[in-house]
Amino acid sequence: MPLETSSRVVQALARRGYNAEREAVTLIAESSSPELALESAIEAAPEDALVLTTDHVREALEAEPVPDPKQVDGANRSPPSTDTGSTATDTASSATTDDPAREDPSVSSGTPAREPHQDAETDPDETKGTGAGARSPNPPVVANDMTGASTGTGAYDEFVGVFRDRYERLSGQLRGRVNHRPADSIEAMGGGADVELIGLVNDIRSTASGHWLVELEDTTGTFPCLVMKDRDIADLVDELLMDECIAVSGTLADDAGIVFVDAIHFPDVPRTYRPSTADRHVQAALISDVHVGSQEFLADAWGRFADWLHTEEAETVEYLLIAGDMVEGVGVYPNQDEELDIVDIYDQYETFSEHLKEVPGDMEIVMIPGNHDAVRLAEPQPGFDEELRGIMSAHDPQIVSNPAVVDVEGVSVLMYHGVSLDEVIAELPEEKASYDEPHKAMYQLLKKRHVAPQFGGKTRVAPEERDYLVIDEVPDVFHTGHVHKLGWGKYHNVLAVNSGCWQAQTDFQKSVNIDPDVAHAPILDLDTLDMMVRKFV
Repeated sequence: MPLETSSRVVQALARRGYNAEREAVTLIAESSSPELALESAIEAAPEDALVLTTDHVREALEAEPVPDPKQVDGANRSPPSTDTGSTATDTASSATTDDPAREDPSVSSGTPAREPHQDAETDPDETKGTGAGARSPNPPVVANDMTGASTGTGAYDEFVGVFRDRYERLSGQLRGRVNHRPADSIEAMGGGADVELIGLVNDIRSTASGHWLVELEDTTGTFPCLVMKDRDIADLVDELLMDECIAVSGTLADDAGIVFVDAIHFPDVPRTYRPSTADRHVQAALISDVHVGSQEFLADAWGRFADWLHTEEAETVEYLLIAGDMVEGVGVYPNQDEELDIVDIYDQYETFSEHLKEVPGDMEIVMIPGNHDAVRLAEPQPGFDEELRGIMSAHDPQIVSNPAVVDVEGVSVLMYHGVSLDEVIAELPEEKASYDEPHKAMYQLLKKRHVAPQFGGKTRVAPEERDYLVIDEVPDVFHTGHVHKLGWGKYHNVLAVNSGCWQAQTDFQKSVNIDPDVAHAPILDLDTLDMMVRKFV
């Protein structure tokens, strides 16, 4: 199957506002005329469909067989090229550890030099396949991408709608564990009854006696829930964030005006969860926060990373996933202009694209925006506009929204830039969330099944028709950036990775006491989900 065709199918669907099932993309790509098959499948799909399914494609192809493209309008078209690039044989090794301090020492001061990079369009090593030894990555399939599908105008009713959607979806994950009664129904019950309630956290405050009063809100109203300070579950109150969805079990007071809480339940990742893996040995590099345009961007370290990707040791690294902040941006923080090496935002992206050309031309690249990028700050952030996409066209990357779920060789990767990590770290006790161990803050987001639960704080949220920030399906890998710290570990068998940055410490970072972990590249084995970290400083 021509891989370029499949990649273009995904991108063409994204431009039209559709996600697609992997098999649906394959059917379109393998048809005699992918372009016509894609248009027919879109026509066959219901008007309100957001995901193009395999059934939609089959229905379209069976109803109206796609003609031979050489006969359409007398055109004499050539089939798509099947050239997929070149590398050698499978020899890359991997190491695994849950200790963020452990790194692979084999790459600490650069790699053997190679000839200067050429553009992907002209470098014969990057455009000419070598038969069985060539890299042949499968284009990742993206879900939850809202690029081109934004409908929010900021109206009050839209905010109500997005929180209602959040409640309905997260409460659905909790209803199998509790027998939920609506708040207005509980008010009508007699004192002393056992009750279970699911709601969004509307308020948290301590009483004069040191107990905790947590007010939960569902679609019928609010109800106060008292957590006694001497109960084991009192520690869980420290983990709560406003607007997250939880369930409580307890007993109504004699006057039926409050619930004495016996248990707190989070949507959470089931402890029995087992991740999916690739059916062949293949690797992905997970990076973020490149910050091209900053005076502190580490161009030499990036060059060493790109050089290493061309080596025999890295031949199984077929995917590059970048979790936001490709450039430094303009006006992101006070006096930023004094720390810029490139002051024009478009020039920053032009330079980033030149650096992107240094990586092997046959790698599959997926990118999401971050808070320094030239997109709206409110989450979910749509992918870049057409002008910026045109600038960053090197290697035909998939550019999707923040957050997005990316299926890579059967492994589900939740990519989220990570602005809400600031909020989690600020609100929770240090032992549960800190900048030194950013993956622990990520555990909390997995536990809450939402990448940005608290509204109105550090994280800006835009109202859409649905809450794109809910974690509906448990990912196999959770990849973030933003905090410029390296950390990883497993939470209920989900690998959480914060991948550091490619920018040395700025004056602003010094002022807020951030000591970044620079020029690290976590390398993930997709067939085992083991991980090693390469260092290029």
